[in-house]
Amino acid sequence: MKSNGQRVHSDESELILPDLTPYWKLTQTKTSNSILLKAKNSSITHQLTPEEGFALRHFIGKFTIPQVQKACQKQFNHLPEDFVSNLLQKLIALQILAWDHGEEYPNNSTLKNEENEKEYPPQPPLKKGENEEKILLKLKDCVHWIEHPEGYWILRNPEDVKFLQVGQQDKTIIDQLKYQPVSVVAAEFCVSQTHIKLLLQKLTVTAMLEGTKPPKPPKRKFNPMQLLFFRIPLFNPDKWLSQHINKLRWIWTQPVAFLLTIFIITSATIGYSQKDEILYTGLQLLSNAGGSMLVPFGLLAMFVVTLHELGHAFTLKQYGGIVPEIGLLIMMFMPAAYTNTTDSYCLVKRHQRVLVIAAGVLVQFTISAIALLLWNWSNPSSWLHTTSYLLMTAALFTVALNLNPLARFDGYYLASATTGINNLRSRSFKLYQKFFTGKPNLENRRDTLILACYAPFSLVYIYFVFGFLLLRVADWSFTNIPTLSLILLLIWGIYSVLPEPKS
Repeated sequence: MKSNGQRVHSDESELILPDLTPYWKLTQTKTSNSILLKAKNSSITHQLTPEEGFALRHFIGKFTIPQVQKACQKQFNHLPEDFVSNLLQKLIALQILAWDHGEEYPNNSTLKNEENEKEYPPQPPLKKGENEEKILLKLKDCVHWIEHPEGYWILRNPEDVKFLQVGQQDKTIIDQLKYQPVSVVAAEFCVSQTHIKLLLQKLTVTAMLEGTKPPKPPKRKFNPMQLLFFRIPLFNPDKWLSQHINKLRWIWTQPVAFLLTIFIITSATIGYSQKDEILYTGLQLLSNAGGSMLVPFGLLAMFVVTLHELGHAFTLKQYGGIVPEIGLLIMMFMPAAYTNTTDSYCLVKRHQRVLVIAAGVLVQFTISAIALLLWNWSNPSSWLHTTSYLLMTAALFTVALNLNPLARFDGYYLASATTGINNLRSRSFKLYQKFFTGKPNLENRRDTLILACYAPFSLVYIYFVFGFLLLRVADWSFTNIPTLSLILLLIWGIYSVLPEPKS
């Protein structure tokens, strides 16, 4: 089969590559990794490399040369910059594509059968209500694709505030499932039907398909460790945020950013010069007031964390995101607040994703800087002097907790956003799993280095923190309430062997 057609633009980036799927299909040989390009209406077969086969999966009339080149370089390292262009020349030489010398380049405007040169005009797009039985996968109308510069695609569902991250190949498979059954797509893209069914499961779980809803979390057995960290959803703040964001958009302007940077740097310089006096004041408060300072300190910490979460929420809203949930967080038996800002993963620009995560920390630094100035300007014997000192220490204390990249706080998500590696912890553990099981590593060299360094530190941190807490709780329990502790331990042992509750 051949294709000839319209004139190519001088700029290759504007050229849409032809759709070969109506008359050609890709299969993989059973004895080797070679890919076969077979004609659907004749016995013609061409043998290709895996790289060429991967590139041809994108010849569906939707992608340009730079887009396919980028996808190939993401999948295979060390490909030449003109790989896709050379592949097009090869297709022309094999007479898969016909190049009319009166034109500059082929596309899919006309397809020919090589045996009888019968021309097949391109199929028109389906009209609404026409041949709907051919559409096997129906995405919700609100669902849309977002291409990220890092080389992956996000399928976003703003209705249920869900998203699915996939590579270029899976994105193309999902698009093709709207028109072809699973068996045909699996054969065409040389993937197993199990792989495609897993994709369909992900689409269902994220409520991307028409008529689906996000499933409720499965019921799990109670775990005592849940007492150390759990969330209580309160309400959906998105409508309220949308009503007030226009009043605050001036905050994200360049002049305000410049002034805020100067203000924080100046305050940090003053604070560093007064570090001895600040430390002495803290020791004096502890010796004079003792435990009575814990309550106001805790309340001020909650106030700081609340403003911190509003910083996340309003920044995401500034960039057009959705904030579906805000609630109460119990961490180490201490109350705090949390905001669901997972929609920030759908932001295309990395600096916007970084700012959404960093906004909370910037709010805390700003509060700390204001509190430092109030502490310096207020009368040492006044309540404002003490309150501003507690506010400053509460802001800095929560910053120290938040910036830890080994715990799932802002530091972790900031590291994920700055490196561009989503699911940093799980991917780092999976990397070592692949090392030990001999499975191929699909991460690029830069990401592999980061993931290889992160996993050991994360593992040590988890065992150190939770091991320390477990030992302390066990030591106190068996020292002060040994009988009750043994009874509770026995009850927990019986409960742990019971089957999981049915969902």
